[in-house]
Amino acid sequence: MTIKCEDIFKTSSERDGPIRTVLTNGVAGIGKTVLTQKYTLDWAEDKANQDIQFIFPFTFRELNVLKEKKFSLMKLLHHFFSETKGTTYNYDKPQVVFIFDGLDECRLPLDFEKNKTLTNVRKSTSLDVLLTNLISGKLLPSARLWITTRPAAANQIPPEYVHMVTEVRGFTDPQKEEYFRKRFRDERQASIVLSNIQTSRSLHIMCHIPVFCWITATVLEDVLKTREGGQLPKTLTEMYIHFLVVQAKVKKVKYDGGAETYQYWRKMTESLGKLAYDQLQKGNLIFYESDLTECGIDIRAASVYSGVFTQIFKEERGLYQDKLFCFVHLSVQEFLAALHVHLTFIKSGVNLLSDAQSKSKLSELLFKDNAATKFYQSAVDKALQSPNGHLDLFLRFLLGLSLETNQSLLQGLPRQQDSCSKPKQKTIQYIKKMITKVSSQRSINLFYCLNELNDSSLVEEIQKSLRSGRLSTNELSPAHWSALIFILLSSEENFNVFDLKKYSASEEALLRLLPVVKTSSTALLSDCKLTDRSCLFLANIFNSPLCNLIELDLSNNNLQDSGVISLCAGLQNPNCQLKTLRLDQNSLTNACCQDLSSVLSTQSSLRTLSLNYNKLQDSAVKLLSDGLSSPQSKLQILRLEKNYLTNVSCQILSSVLSTQSSSLQTLSLNYNLLQDSGVKLLSVGLSSPQCKLQILRTTHINRHDIHRTLQTTVVFL
Repeated sequence: MTIKCEDIFKTSSERDGPIRTVLTNGVAGIGKTVLTQKYTLDWAEDKANQDIQFIFPFTFRELNVLKEKKFSLMKLLHHFFSETKGTTYNYDKPQVVFIFDGLDECRLPLDFEKNKTLTNVRKSTSLDVLLTNLISGKLLPSARLWITTRPAAANQIPPEYVHMVTEVRGFTDPQKEEYFRKRFRDERQASIVLSNIQTSRSLHIMCHIPVFCWITATVLEDVLKTREGGQLPKTLTEMYIHFLVVQAKVKKVKYDGGAETYQYWRKMTESLGKLAYDQLQKGNLIFYESDLTECGIDIRAASVYSGVFTQIFKEERGLYQDKLFCFVHLSVQEFLAALHVHLTFIKSGVNLLSDAQSKSKLSELLFKDNAATKFYQSAVDKALQSPNGHLDLFLRFLLGLSLETNQSLLQGLPRQQDSCSKPKQKTIQYIKKMITKVSSQRSINLFYCLNELNDSSLVEEIQKSLRSGRLSTNELSPAHWSALIFILLSSEENFNVFDLKKYSASEEALLRLLPVVKTSSTALLSDCKLTDRSCLFLANIFNSPLCNLIELDLSNNNLQDSGVISLCAGLQNPNCQLKTLRLDQNSLTNACCQDLSSVLSTQSSLRTLSLNYNKLQDSAVKLLSDGLSSPQSKLQILRLEKNYLTNVSCQILSSVLSTQSSSLQTLSLNYNLLQDSGVKLLSVGLSSPQCKLQILRTTHINRHDIHRTLQTTVVFL
């Protein structure tokens, strides 16, 4: 079910009581923060939710700065919202909304079990106690809360305190196009950019995340200006490297007059990388002057950095008296942190992720296979030990940076001199082993890691894990399903043939994997326990101009007539290019045949229709005949085996074959109730000059009569 932003707290027929706390999931950069900002702005501009009296938006990164201080709820409101000072308003009302953005950035314990109960809004306590009581409803039980988070951190809130879980899924294909057309006002440039994105499947999929659209636009804008072609980024790491290099080029042109200043660029990158890693380890996302000093950056240099790397590092103003700095997005900090760890290992052999960071001789450690393998394996272990997944994206970047192709893009920065192919293969094998040992939620990020390493067996590993039950479809949340689909679509695997049994032969798996089905040319969905519900969703994908399906096998399911009727609505869409449709053994009767006839009359792409082993009977053939005789029908192969057909159907089909508009070349009538009288009726149509039939498959009829009247090839069983 889709929910509009402004309706996030509105009850529906599916819920019994009011919604107090909403938890919104979404991967990094998907637009969770923007969504909460839009909700607040629409309210402030009197566009929506005018029944709400107060909205108090907080971010966990702001609250982290205050984690050592004590506040009452009223003092906390006064601290962030000075307008509340001197008021006596009772905030325990449904008309009050608290927004807490970025739970994954929270560095408070949030100990719901051990924290003391707090019910007084004027009593001071630790920020941790204050928040756990507010979220659990012990404090201001009538107020509403909206919490956003990356999926890996969602379990920090006990499920009993969450009344509704939603997911931000990012841009649809039309929204991607709208974004880039607004970003590139010049129509010619916009068309070039969109063409580049659409020709790269991995890049097109990545751009469902708005922050990737922003980064992609920045990179492609540089490509258009400098006319430097080259291959477009395929992975997350490649995209961020390109983005960083573009920022360096902007600095070179804007501040250095085009001169090569790799020394300064290298110093700036390494300084920001150290800051990013040190503060990520501490859980800090906003930095004081003292934090910068620890990393060898003075306040003056920090101001220069924020002026030069304007799309990477910025200076915060307005909230506090102290001057504060932060990275423009958490993913940028995670990338630079991974770059710092990577460069440290290359230059000195020190593994910052190891508990014992002893520096060995370079000749013994630095470029040896075992050392590199241990380095990357320790990174995997460290990320898996993270309780809220805060090192997941960091790990993906670090592994991506291990590739020689990515290192070559980092102009002016140190590179590994020896080949890292052996450590890469050992790391891939280690990740595959860990996939079998961790939960479904944890394994999702490991699949992402394989994608960053360009592992060709990625899709096979996912299929294997699903089939074996190690990656249980029952355990996957909607957010994790989205992540799995993203991985599948952004991999190098060619999905010409999608076989649902390779994942999970279930309706739930099909509905989740529809985006993958849409990119395939053939979808094998037979014997997968599908019902009419599946047909509703399959019909929708035919409405998309990006749907590639030309062959669909739905045999041996339980679609029934209602399902086929739903499917026909999609098949009649002009965007539909389906050529082959198999509906064998689905308990179909004549009830769906009027709709199938309409498809034949309007959908010129369909060439093969298989309806074997159903319960159609003669009345169904009569309904189909209108479509088969239509000038619009291009159907060449019709299979009607074992459908209780009699000589009545033979007369109807004879008439169809006699029409000039009929395109039938193959007709299968095996295992029906055709008698000699039916054969004679059929022979009339078969002997017509208009008949185009080349192959007739049949049983239990007079072979002599058929051979005597036809030039058609007859196959007897």
